[in-house]
Amino acid sequence: MIDVGDDAPDFTAPLADGEIAPFTLSENLDDAPLVLAFFPGAFTSVCTEELCTFESEMAAFEDVGATIYGVSVDTPFALDEFRDQNDLSFGLVSDTNKELVEAYDVEMDFADMGYYGVAKRAVFVVDSDGEVTYSWVSDDPGVEPDYQEVEGAAAEAAE
Repeated sequence: MIDVGDDAPDFTAPLADGEIAPFTLSENLDDAPLVLAFFPGAFTSVCTEELCTFESEMAAFEDVGATIYGVSVDTPFALDEFRDQNDLSFGLVSDTNKELVEAYDVEMDFADMGYYGVAKRAVFVVDSDGEVTYSWVSDDPGVEPDYQEVEGAAAEAAE
């Protein structure tokens, strides 16, 4: 599992932010700290609540210069619609090939529903050197992160 002090696995994946374009982590470290919020699926209740909470806390993240990105295995087109429907101002990374959930070791299955390889609910903060400075992973998809803890980690990574 990726932990504090590890280099964040680099990736290039589609980013839905009103348009759909390639996003490469290492090319965006100037916007660090980067908050990567992995979530199981767009349009689900807990995931919607989580990303809307990140949106409502956006000012605190912007105050320390942090940039938030949601990450899920949903298609970029679904993620763009999810962004629009929930008035999210940050981009959502599409991991349809499931390389990110594998690289960050946050893959889980909903075997009883026949759905495999979705993201666990997880948050990583990456500093401008590409180092993970905060890591939180839940095996329970119903548990949301401690948003104030994530804000504090982003503030620390900005120093």
